[in-house]
Amino acid sequence: MAEETRAVEEIVYADCVLCQEPTEYPETVKGATLCPVCEWQEAQRMACSG
Repeated sequence: MAEETRAVEEIVYADCVLCQEPTEYPETVKGATLCPVCEWQEAQRMACSG
């Protein structure tokens, strides 16, 4: 039984639009990407803006 060899693609992550840190999203994701810290801060601002 022959084992298949798979090429592992390197995922390039998008930079945060606010602080330029790497995000959890690949560059192919459309829209503004935020790092986990900025995403959390933005959620806090939206929750408090009521």
